[in-house]
Amino acid sequence: MAKTQLNVRVDEGTAQVARERATARGMSVNRYIEELVRQDAGEIGHTFVEAASDFMKQYETLFAEEFGAEREGETREAATREGRR
Repeated sequence: MAKTQLNVRVDEGTAQVARERATARGMSVNRYIEELVRQDAGEIGHTFVEAASDFMKQYETLFAEEFGAEREGETREAATREGRR
């Protein structure tokens, strides 16, 4: 896809936030802004899924501690009933 240059003026605070958010996501500011525009235009539907995935990875240990043993027990019970264990 051909690229077109677009010059945008924003205040320094907005520019700094854009740089920080882009860096946190491991992407250039250009790509970050492009993705925001696509998201706003409805072209990127996977953004929510990616955010949810990142959230789950970040809190995976806490979820496992809270629900893991309970879910593991349920899985064992179901396997036993089905004669798999």
